[in-house]
Amino acid sequence: MEKPFAVWAPRATELRLLAGGRQWDMHRHDGGWWAPAVVPPGADLDYGYLLDGADTPLPDPRSRRQPDGVHGLSRTFDPGAHAWSDTDWVSPGLAGGAIYELHLGTFTPEGTLDAAAEKLPYLAGLAIQHVELLPVNAFNGTHNWGYDGVLWYAVQETYGGPAAYQRFVDAAHAHGLGVIQDVVYNHLGPSGNYLPRFGPYLTEGNANTWGDSVNLDGPGSDEVRSYIVENALMWMRDYHVDGLRLDAVHAFKDSRATPLLEELAAATDAVADRSGKPLFLIAESDLNNDRLIQDRTVNGYGLSGQWSDDFHHAVHVNLMGETSGYYADFDSIGALAKVLRGGFFHDGSYSSFRGRHHGRAIDTNRVSPGQLVVCTQNHDQIGNRAAGDRLTASLGANRLAIAAVLNLTAPFTPMLFMGEEFAASTPWQFFTSHPEPELGKATAEGRLAEFAAMGWDPATVPDPQAESTFRDSKLDWAEAEDTGRSDVHGRMLALYHRLLALRTVEPDLADTGTWPQVEADADAGWLVVYRGSIAIAVNLSPGEAAVPLSRAAGPLLVVVGEAVAGNDGESVVLGADSAAVVRVS
Repeated sequence: MEKPFAVWAPRATELRLLAGGRQWDMHRHDGGWWAPAVVPPGADLDYGYLLDGADTPLPDPRSRRQPDGVHGLSRTFDPGAHAWSDTDWVSPGLAGGAIYELHLGTFTPEGTLDAAAEKLPYLAGLAIQHVELLPVNAFNGTHNWGYDGVLWYAVQETYGGPAAYQRFVDAAHAHGLGVIQDVVYNHLGPSGNYLPRFGPYLTEGNANTWGDSVNLDGPGSDEVRSYIVENALMWMRDYHVDGLRLDAVHAFKDSRATPLLEELAAATDAVADRSGKPLFLIAESDLNNDRLIQDRTVNGYGLSGQWSDDFHHAVHVNLMGETSGYYADFDSIGALAKVLRGGFFHDGSYSSFRGRHHGRAIDTNRVSPGQLVVCTQNHDQIGNRAAGDRLTASLGANRLAIAAVLNLTAPFTPMLFMGEEFAASTPWQFFTSHPEPELGKATAEGRLAEFAAMGWDPATVPDPQAESTFRDSKLDWAEAEDTGRSDVHGRMLALYHRLLALRTVEPDLADTGTWPQVEADADAGWLVVYRGSIAIAVNLSPGEAAVPLSRAAGPLLVVVGEAVAGNDGESVVLGADSAAVVRVS
């Protein structure tokens, strides 16, 4: 329903609008919608809804602003007031360029959208293609990862609110950067969720990891699904974002013939067709099911891309040697080679962590490698460690560099986590700011229980509620100031500049439509990935190795550690923990 201040509240028997300090009568319409008989005049009105004679107003489920937090009144916002300057901007789409994932609260000392915008020239200089923001929808408290949001249409005020968000996207486009917004449609946060007071937004007794599931297939789910689809389109229409990352779609409880993911993809494609500009959706999925990214003409869901955690796990285990929990099955060079060849490791194979067979093989005739978003570090894989420690805390410079080489030369779409490019020493820990002490305590205890399988020592886990946990997770930008320095920060930043530049100038590295040829010797500890006229050779053994090449070796383009081209042109000699990007004939 498009009337001003209209709200879907099928559970209400009486409803009044509080706006501008006055109460206004509302009338029930078809489908459980309510609208005021008289629209309150004025701009920037604070308003809320009084349900069934209650004295305390509730915020609008479609609120655009919550200046006093998620328990306070909503405030009107005109998204059309911003004078956009990105008319000529055309997104490259999900074209295999690098994605940079960042959390606004810890990316800069100020933790705001406007402060993050000041770093855009730095990201553009790195040859990043898209900036991906962790969730920005309104949550209770002052700082949070963002996955405890309860008002999906509102931009968190501590980040600057909706007007600042528009300024950020406009500035990103001016610097040639696309914007991806991480959105959470699988659950709501534990504090400030008033949606069930209005209607059947959740399905009680049908929980996922984070609580009651969103009602995607029960009575009233037509409007709930519309609420989600309209929210997705809002980011594209009103905030000009280029794509959305859909959080944990494997947690959806959806039995309808047309899944919500397919409905979202179709709606996104329709808007893209009308605007003439690419728009895309990326799913975070634990399903290892390529149907999500197959075309709808062959009964796929039609999403543009999905995460492949298997790539992360294979790289992590081979570099770090950790084999606990879900890492157990990835303990070999062969696992890494399999992921590079076909995208998934678990393609119907047995998963010891799950205690069952998992996944299916990717149809490489219908799916391109660029549809898989991969990384060696991200917010989950760092933040869901006991101390939130990055690879920097455990790996030497050579192995950090090998991680970069594997990520940025693979045929997939690479993603970096903020600070990775300069080997940030700061951790990125799990932090919350729940005003309710009991909720903060329950969150901390639940976190320990959830990850018990990873063998955490409880004594090493920071208190999520402590201000220091949040403060310690902020990047130290002094570490990135000089690419010419010889310390690990300067060396890594120079390497990332080199690798990202190669991805833009070497057609074979930029090609994300062709699956690679991969050769490996698990016993000798090396592998080679062939990308057209480029070979990427890696030696993870404790000693020097002459890595054979099936094509004649030419010049070395990138060297990590000690590497020389063999005299016969048919091998690359690599020292321990070394890698080389080589031109081949």
